Amino acid sequence: MTERTMPLVNIRNLVKRFAAVTAVDDVSLQVGEGEFLTFLGSSGSGKTTTLFIVAGFDDPSSGEVEIDGRSVLSVPPNERNIGMVFQRYTLFPNMTVAQNVGFPLLVRRRPKAEIDKAVKDMLELVQLGAYAKRRPSELSGGQQQRVALARALVYKPRILLMDEPLAALDKRLREDIQLEIRRIHRELGVTILYVTHDQEEALRMSDRIAVFSHGKIVQIGNGADLYERPADAFVAGFIGNSNFLQGTVVAKHADQVAVRLADGTTIHGNSPAALPADSRVKLMIRPERLILSATSNPVEQGCDQSIDVTLHDTTYLGDILQHDVVTAWRQDLTIRSTQRIAQPARGETLKLHFSSSDVMIFADERRASA
Repeated sequence: MTERTMPLVNIRNLVKRFAAVTAVDDVSLQVGEGEFLTFLGSSGSGKTTTLFIVAGFDDPSSGEVEIDGRSVLSVPPNERNIGMVFQRYTLFPNMTVAQNVGFPLLVRRRPKAEIDKAVKDMLELVQLGAYAKRRPSELSGGQQQRVALARALVYKPRILLMDEPLAALDKRLREDIQLEIRRIHRELGVTILYVTHDQEEALRMSDRIAVFSHGKIVQIGNGADLYERPADAFVAGFIGNSNFLQGTVVAKHADQVAVRLADGTTIHGNSPAALPADSRVKLMIRPERLILSATSNPVEQGCDQSIDVTLHDTTYLGDILQHDVVTAWRQDLTIRSTQRIAQPARGETLKLHFSSSDVMIFADERRASA
């Protein structure tokens, strides 16, 4: 992100209501010039509605959207200098690839020589220079999406908005196009606001991620912030794989909280918020931070805590092994490990070791609202 005294995009207290439904609920954020910021959330979380308000396709019920310090709420979409790429490619089937890419310049009445050069340069950028004369029907889905991307960038917008652009592609192709978009972002320095429901996609592509839930941004930060320091149980469960255990707070020692589990075992962990004694909480541990062992001493594994578990199943996933285990109180847990221990038998009782520094403790919102 380029250093500047003012954000390129400034969204302040944005609200959008549809009858009795509040789709966007007091959203505020700033986007720096050249930044790749992703809106991440499930369907109905408010991420696409927020993007459409920035684009000018929808009006907010209240709040402000500024670009370069100037309100754009009264500016038509075609005058905001914003490019847009959708999940559906919306290419003109009767036009060639070159004609599709050049269309935004044609309607802006640019000279033919300028259009031809810009189209050639853009098709080379998306690695489709040899496809200029083909029709969209002659292209794969990934190639069509690259054409849509080239068309959105050909008139050099300062901001590119992308709404679930890769959702219709298969996994391998989606990952390939993700790398292409990152490469283009680095080469052009365009500011990108990107919407997705895929947390892995968000982690792979973004400078920062804004996590949406029920119309609000619940946390914003880079991938490491969200994965290592989630603000609440929702973010912890939405970003990456997680194991959750329920318990009750029994004490607080310095910066750690002691929690009693269902079988009476006491576990220590860290909490981002104050938690009163006797409150119901959720403990979160990432699957890769757990060590399954026949050894009863956690210190031998570089850990300081243990619980007893029974092995239910082991799955070979190439680079890792996934162990599915169950606690004494019938709680299912998952371990992901590169450790090739002697293969334990299903039904065998083992020790699950972990470090208190890897345990995050959150208020149990479901219990609190029950």
